[in-house]
Amino acid sequence: MSILLDAARTGFYAQKQIFSRSRLISWSHRGRFATGLRLAREVGGARTLDYGCGDGTFLGLLMNGEPAPRVAVGAEVSEAIVTDCRQRFQSHKGLHFMLVEDLERPAHTHAYDTIYCMEVLEHVVDPAPLLETFHRLLAPGGTLVISVPIETGIPVVVKQIVRRIAGWRGVGHYPGTTGYTPLEMLRSVCARSTQHIVRPVITGDDGSTFHDHKGFNWRVLRALVNAEFDLVRESTSPVEWLGPQLGTQRWLIARKRAAAEDAEASALRSAETGEERVG
Repeated sequence: MSILLDAARTGFYAQKQIFSRSRLISWSHRGRFATGLRLAREVGGARTLDYGCGDGTFLGLLMNGEPAPRVAVGAEVSEAIVTDCRQRFQSHKGLHFMLVEDLERPAHTHAYDTIYCMEVLEHVVDPAPLLETFHRLLAPGGTLVISVPIETGIPVVVKQIVRRIAGWRGVGHYPGTTGYTPLEMLRSVCARSTQHIVRPVITGDDGSTFHDHKGFNWRVLRALVNAEFDLVRESTSPVEWLGPQLGTQRWLIARKRAAAEDAEASALRSAETGEERVG
């Protein structure tokens, strides 16, 4: 198992976040991973998917714990990231990495007991289709665990300051430093359950569009999640008692609503395709 932990420690995100030269950034992300692992022990799940797995750090730590999932899959948009994860975790038989587009194969429909999506949805221009994808991938009664940054209230002020200082010190590359006007910052500090400012849309070199952190409102996302799933619990990291008023990340734990037709559709699809299901 030490090989698994060594592989997790050498990831590019782990080096930038957990082992950051900034003690505050390191403390925040260590708390985030600790919260994710604690929630994972509570929700369980033999078949686990980490959507937007990054360098695989979370899955490496998860598979090192007890009880560990029987099979864990990490999905990413970049082939280079997937290749890197496969190389670093190649010695662990129960841990697999693939492109997110591979999840479109029928074998993945209703295949996962638990899906994690951490620090991803704040960047998605339209999260609704992705939530529908999670619904398709989850087994009946499966659990969705989401973490997103808190970019409203007092935290947004603190984070913008920390990101600026980190940039000046050359400590990694942190998105979300798009400037706020005084009125935008005031609206962000006072934000409630509706979108409070216009979010900038960024176009990547490959033509893809995404948001940075500016203007993200976790309460708006919570409403979308609650419309598609049964929201059963919320939490905050790095320390739960800080709450969303002072914490840095908000966690949403939701359960797929029971539907007999999901199980029937999954069985029919498997019979038609003959594909082996995950796990």
